[in-house]
Amino acid sequence: MIEGLLGKKIGMTRIFVDGLDCPVTVIKAGECYVTQKKTRENDGYDALQVGFGEKREDRTSKALLGHFKKASTPCLYHTMEFRAEALDAFKPGQKINVGGVFKVGDFVDVAGVSKGGGFAGVIKRHHFLGGPRSHGSMMNRAPGSIGSSSYPSRVFKGMRMGGHKGNRTTTVENLRVVGIKEAENILLIRGAVPGPPNGLVIIKKARKKKHSKGV
Repeated sequence: MIEGLLGKKIGMTRIFVDGLDCPVTVIKAGECYVTQKKTRENDGYDALQVGFGEKREDRTSKALLGHFKKASTPCLYHTMEFRAEALDAFKPGQKINVGGVFKVGDFVDVAGVSKGGGFAGVIKRHHFLGGPRSHGSMMNRAPGSIGSSSYPSRVFKGMRMGGHKGNRTTTVENLRVVGIKEAENILLIRGAVPGPPNGLVIIKKARKKKHSKGV
């Protein structure tokens, strides 16, 4: 059994689960291909390298082209390793569909690259309140003092300041799978996941939560 899949975020919608309105993210999680097997005997651990997103051969480097041909798979945009058990059930070139990994009621952790916001100040980036806006104030959106006096005479690491907003790998944990369309490899996950539509997402079985009641 493999612990996760690669997928593409389609967008958000809502469905009704047990009569309750449930916001869901639609993710196309497959078809994924097994491009390589890692075994404890050869590599020190058991895992499967999985590829997602077919592309043309003329857009693939020669090294990767040989790798995909050895696995008897089409050329793929994205590859990633996932821990797996019972590797005898898998072989290179095999397709992995969403129904073989997840089921309704499972909890998953979803990782993706968050939307970028360019350079942003402290109010937009960290939700500072700002200073006074009247009587000629010149610091209504300024961060204020960031340093100290003679000790320690430096700015501490992690100080909240203006900078690049978003565009970093973000993981949302413990989202519940509320629907699966196996014929289309579609996952319906309750709640929002990082990234824009058509962005790559990594769906793994949740590490911290196993069971749930309700939606």
